[in-house]
Amino acid sequence: MAPGIPDIVPVRDSKNPDGPVLLLPTAGWSAFLAAVKDGEFRAGL
Repeated sequence: MAPGIPDIVPVRDSKNPDGPVLLLPTAGWSAFLAAVKDGEFRAGL
């Protein structure tokens, strides 16, 4: 993640810092994190 863009959360693979970036709306990123914390994603599916 890289801060500094209002209402957008840029996400990049730390192993490829010059690679592509996902630009996610802040609300979408927050919803994703909440779903992870609530266990909505299970390994092995």
